[in-house]
Parts: sequence; structure tokens; C-alpha cells
Amino acid sequence: MTIAYVHEDFTEDERATLTPFFSDLDGPVFALTNMPEAVKGAMFARYSRTTKSLRRLFLDEFAQDIVAGDHGPTVASTKAAGLYERIFVEYGDDSVAQLGGVHLACEQASQLLAKALEWGRLAAYLEQSTRYMRYDDRPGGAWRATVPSELEGTPLAERYDACLDELFGIYGRLYEPIDAYWRARIPQGPGDSDFIYRQSIMAKTCDTLRVLLPAGTRSNLGIYASGQSYEQLLMRVAVHPLAEMRAYGDLMMTELRKVIPEFLKRVDVAERGVAWGAYWKDVRERTEELAAKLVGDVSPDPRPMVNLVDHDPDGELKVTAAVLYAASRLPDDQLSDVVRGLTTEERAEILATSIGERGNRRHKPGRAWERTGYRFDVVCDYGAFRDLQRHRPLTIEWQRLTPELGYDVPEAVTEAGLAGEWERAMTVSRETWEAIEAAGLPDVAQYAVSMAYRIRFVMQMTAREAMHLTELRSQPTGHPVYRQVAQAMHEAIAGVHPAIAQAFTYVSYDDVDLERLEAERRTEAKRHARQG
Repeated sequence: MTIAYVHEDFTEDERATLTPFFSDLDGPVFALTNMPEAVKGAMFARYSRTTKSLRRLFLDEFAQDIVAGDHGPTVASTKAAGLYERIFVEYGDDSVAQLGGVHLACEQASQLLAKALEWGRLAAYLEQSTRYMRYDDRPGGAWRATVPSELEGTPLAERYDACLDELFGIYGRLYEPIDAYWRARIPQGPGDSDFIYRQSIMAKTCDTLRVLLPAGTRSNLGIYASGQSYEQLLMRVAVHPLAEMRAYGDLMMTELRKVIPEFLKRVDVAERGVAWGAYWKDVRERTEELAAKLVGDVSPDPRPMVNLVDHDPDGELKVTAAVLYAASRLPDDQLSDVVRGLTTEERAEILATSIGERGNRRHKPGRAWERTGYRFDVVCDYGAFRDLQRHRPLTIEWQRLTPELGYDVPEAVTEAGLAGEWERAMTVSRETWEAIEAAGLPDVAQYAVSMAYRIRFVMQMTAREAMHLTELRSQPTGHPVYRQVAQAMHEAIAGVHPAIAQAFTYVSYDDVDLERLEAERRTEAKRHARQG
């Protein structure tokens, strides 16, 4: 099918001017190239208030700012800065700040900092995996861990350093025995190349040991976000109780202002970003004071790893009605009444139709499946939490990391006869946490807590997001702990909404031993197929 659209004519000179900055000069769809982010954002902001096409707008109002460069023409951002000053700063049109983005590398961030940076929903994050690299080396003569500046010049700094020596040292001492354990348990198959077998064993060994490391362990993080998302992030970390977050926010601000200064003008303005941050800080501190006063003396009751604390008993009925909404002419409440009058078989047919024939777990039903939801209280080790926290479309809140909820010893460590070393690491971590916490620094004390210790957090999600999370995190290639969390969530949903849970057809309960090896085998088979 050919789409009919009005063709826009440009002179030869105009086409020469446009060519470096637009991917196509004839069709109605094109990309912007070779422009600063602020210029792209400013053009789109102006675009919303004119009858001109974007290419014509560029020629009439921005092309005169073209400057010559060593690598071809570029567009100066002077006009963009002025437009942002008027629209964004003066009139507060926040949508303008969504029109430009930056790839930002954030290296040597503690696990605590990484979780703080990954809080925002409207951004993309890629974090260095502790599954594919060893952590027993010392680049620059120091362990791969953040030393909190709050401890500098105090005896606690030496205590924390000694904790790092123990935890990273034990990690290093356990590496070869655990590697040997997995090699003995899963021998190399006749069809396995040395590369895929070595990679698989390394992943399994690192997976076993990575939770031994403390929350201060450093990672590298890549972020792609809009100006608005960065603005929110910077304002949030500016009032964070931990010094690392505040200092890192300053570093991010410096670098982001080199590329998108127009997007960040409000961040440190007293009546704008500063006031906003002060509001958040005041709410946090008052809430903590009230929590300590009203519930601080109440001891937590025992709970399972995953506890479904809230759901809608009519959830399946509501999803069924929502499925029909776009295809009907009825008001939402009337449609709900109609669905209640249907037979069980008729409602089941509606749900089945909305799911269709799923060819893989990426085939998901539409937004009607967001009509109901679930709230889970979860207690699992911090290592698994780090992966589950990355499901940003849902609502997640977590409590302060402490050793108080205990820890687990991996089966491989016990079977290899190394539980004593593991226990020693946990003891050192707990005692260091106790010393720092007793000094009135409960937030800072988190850096010393081994990621094998458990953390409590709540996850609230729609049925559609629950399908995505449970199917993804239950896959055999995943870590055993978050697989258990995903499987338990699915079982809990099945207990209250069996028809919805039945649609989660790609939740895996498969019991596999060396899950990464199977994935590597499939990848290598695909590689050979392409080359063949």
C-alpha cells in the first residue's frame, strides 16, 4: 500500500542545506542528524506552535545558525538556548525537556549508588554484570569498592577497610574451589567448545560467589535518558542522605551541562530544583521520624519469601471487561455489568482470545491486562533484589539494607565444604555493619553489608507486568534466587486469579543444573548456522 501525502518542494540550495541534518528530504518520516540535543528539542518545541513542516521550520528559523566544522556543518545552539529560556524556564513546559537525550557512562558506582541512579522509570540502563567478571583483583591497588567519605578520618575507616580485605579476600580464596566444583559436577560435553564451556563455568562460579561481596562493591552503569529524566535524577540525588550520591550527582551535572545545558537550568535554581529537593528531603525525614515513633518498637512477624499482600478479588472480571472495551460501544461500568452476567465459559473465551497464540514470551496481551494488579512483599538476598529492582514500570520500594533478616549459604558452597569461609565473611560483614550503625550512621553502614544478606521490599504491578516479570525472571538462565521469587509470584497469582495465571505460559519451573551452558550452546549453534 502506498501512503498518499503532500510532497514538499525544496530548491537545490535548500536541499544542500537540509541534507546533513535530515535523513530524508522527500517523505513524511525522517530522522534528525548532526544536531546538538538542545537544537533538536528546541525545534520540536517550536514545531508544536507553527503550521510549518519541520524541514521548512529549520530552513526559515534555524539554518542561519549553521557553522562550519572540521567534520562538516553543525548547528549552533544559540537560538535553542533562547527558546528554552522562554518556553521551558519561563513557562514551565516540562514536555520540552523530554525532547533531547544523552548517553552517559557512570563508572565505579557502588551497588547502593547504582540502585539510586536506576530509580527513574523513563530512562534506559545497562549495568555491568557481576556474573561475567571476577572481583578479586585490585586495580590501582584498591578493591573494587567504594569507601564512604563519611568514615574518613575515623577509626571506622580502618574497620571498613579490614572488612573489604576479608570479603574480597574470601571471594578470591573460594573462586578456584567453586570453579572446580562446577567443573566436576558438569563435565564438558563432547560438542562443547572450550570457549562456551569456560564462559559457562565462569558465569556459574561468579553467580555463586557474587552475593558474598558487600553493597559497596563498584559497578559500571550506562544511562540513556531525556533531559527531564536527568533533571529529576539530579534533584533527587542532591538531597540523598549518602555523600557518594550527592558527590556523584555533582559529577553528572558537570558532564551533562557540557552537552545539554539548556535542559538543566532549573536544577540548582533556589525557587525551582533546590526547593523541590528540599521538599523531598523534608518529607523523607519527617516520615522516618514518624515511623520510628509509631512503629519502631514493633517486631516484624515471620513471612515467606514472597507474600501476596493485596489483590482485587474481581480482578479477572475487570480484565475480561477491559478486553472488550475498545471493541464495544458500551460505557465501562455497563460493560462490567454485562461481563458479570456471562457464563464462566464465555468469560474464559474472552480472556483466551485476548491472549491469542503466543509464539514466545515476548507476545503479550494488550493494556486491558493492566486493569488489575498485585502487591507483593518480598524478602530475598540483596543480589537478587538488584536484578528485580530493574523492572521500573512497576512500583517498587525497599527498606534499608541490614544483616537483620539473615542470609543463605549457596548449595555449591556447602557441598564444596566451604561453608566455614562463607560464615566468616557474613560475620565480618555483620560486625562491621554493627560498628558503623552504632556510630549513628545507619545509611552508611549499608556499604559493609554482604549482598548475601536479605532485604525487604515491596513490588506492585499490573497483571500484564506480572506476566513479563515472572516469565522473564523464571527462565533457566536466571539466578536461582530470583527464579524462586518469580515462581512464587506466579503461584500466588494462580491461587487468586487462576485464569490469569494460566496465561503465563512461559513461566519456567524447569530444574536445570548449568543453565548458562545451555544458553551458550544455543548461541553457538545460531552462530554456526549464520556462518554456514
